[in-house]
Amino acid sequence: MNHDLTAGLGLKPFHYHEALAASADGLWFEVHPENYMADGGPRLAWLERIGARRPLSFHGVALSLAADADPDRGHLARLKSLADRFQPALVSEHLAWSAWRGAYHPDLLPFPRTRQALTRIATNIHRAQDALGRPIAVENPSHYLPIDGHDWGEIDFLAELVRRTGCSLLLDVNNVFVSANNLGFSAETYLDAFPGEHVAEIHLAGHAEDPDLGRALLIDSHSAPVADQVWDLYERLVARIGSRPTLIERDEDIPAFAELMTDRDRAHAVLTTSGRRVAA
Repeated sequence: MNHDLTAGLGLKPFHYHEALAASADGLWFEVHPENYMADGGPRLAWLERIGARRPLSFHGVALSLAADADPDRGHLARLKSLADRFQPALVSEHLAWSAWRGAYHPDLLPFPRTRQALTRIATNIHRAQDALGRPIAVENPSHYLPIDGHDWGEIDFLAELVRRTGCSLLLDVNNVFVSANNLGFSAETYLDAFPGEHVAEIHLAGHAEDPDLGRALLIDSHSAPVADQVWDLYERLVARIGSRPTLIERDEDIPAFAELMTDRDRAHAVLTTSGRRVAA
């Protein structure tokens, strides 16, 4: 585990100057590597300048690990080239699929956790890690509707992926809260059972209520501040498993950098108090 990183932010182009000047202890930045798969240009130049000052994390959205197909070799080659260039401290992907027969879909889609899916996803993780020459972390998904046909519970499925592939886990606490609300299970029970020893990174984000169904259906929108209930779950988790690099995600209705840093500093304080005590 990388205990030098505490709390980080998703890097946004219009925050580059403030991000470059930021001096907070333990601060790091996460990017979607798909936005930087280019031969040159201002984005790569800025990322190099920030990467020279701060650790980076790559959070992918296009490997489509749960698809019924191998990861795209061209995409993996571009990702490896970018990772070799910037040497991110963390590389992660989603437990979802987003590609089918050469077509990409603008979402991270769910799947039934069958034995066949487990074998296929483990194979895809192996292929990705072999191509990249490094382990990746896999993120727990958000759920909006029940899906039939599961052979595995989600936590057992993730733990088995770790056992088979040597990957680590990215635990998104807001995803747990949203899924628990939508499917009717206990977020506290889920987090208490999650294998903390395999958690390489934590995500915190905001959510929104569905326009028609209200609170009966929460959406993992990344468009609002982290909710108080999610902060409570996060503090409960860190008190149990110790400090892990934690990202504040905000991808819609993005506020000023200083406002994001307020949430980032709150997470940093949690990690350097209860989290450090447990880790020690």
